[in-house]
Amino acid sequence: MAKRAVILTGGKQYLVTEGDEVEVEKLNSDKKLSFQPLLVIDGEKVSVGKPFIDNASVSAEVVEAEVLTDKVVAIRYKAKKRVKKVRGHRQRKSVIKITKITQ
Repeated sequence: MAKRAVILTGGKQYLVTEGDEVEVEKLNSDKKLSFQPLLVIDGEKVSVGKPFIDNASVSAEVVEAEVLTDKVVAIRYKAKKRVKKVRGHRQRKSVIKITKITQ
């Protein structure tokens, strides 16, 4: 069984393994990243941080710096009142690839 880790980025937690490509909130970094994991699973051994594990790290590299997700449309409509308002939003994300999990 491969090593798995839980990382925290952009206010969200992600369960990752080596070689995974993960879509996370937009990062300002260009190439190499390093995260301190909250949890590391290595076969039968599980390490839990308080809140982070001190001697462990998760290395990653940025595959795509900025990707736009699907548009989310919010509509406000009231029947018989001539009220209609349409707003749209596209979130910016980054794609990272997990290269190494060390413990």
